[in-house]
Amino acid sequence: MISVVVDDLAFVEADAVVRPATDTLEPTAASLRQLERIGGPGFQQQLKTQAPLAVGAATVTGGGDLESKFVIHAIIRSMSEPVSRTGVRRALVSALRQAAAWQFRAVAMPLIGTGPGNLALEEAAGIICDVLHSHLRDQAFPSEVKIVVGTDEDRTVMENLLRMREW
Repeated sequence: MISVVVDDLAFVEADAVVRPATDTLEPTAASLRQLERIGGPGFQQQLKTQAPLAVGAATVTGGGDLESKFVIHAIIRSMSEPVSRTGVRRALVSALRQAAAWQFRAVAMPLIGTGPGNLALEEAAGIICDVLHSHLRDQAFPSEVKIVVGTDEDRTVMENLLRMREW
């Protein structure tokens, strides 16, 4: 089941949230700093890497004090590789593979790759729809995906795109 909700990712109830991140696990948007603040020291201490991660990769950490016990970090940008359709697609595929490997039943994610200088809302939403369609056709986990958006307008765009896809 896929639903679209207007909410703050830090407060959505799910087994795991997908957090767009850089190759060093920095947030890709200022709005994602809320996850670090609410997650507290237990979450923040896990945001250290020994070496930069590849764009398109995903890694799982604990959620600290977040509503979700786990966070899947989807790597969509590095110092040498800006946000792109290809990088976002690869990172989403990796994040959903992690969700399946960890057998997370419910996963919440924002519109990954949007923001100033990044992908347009419709472009990011289309990528999410395509990746979810392919993944959920073949995998049992996650069985519930919440797409978390910031406005009613974003929800309308996302819901319209989801209706257009054959599920």
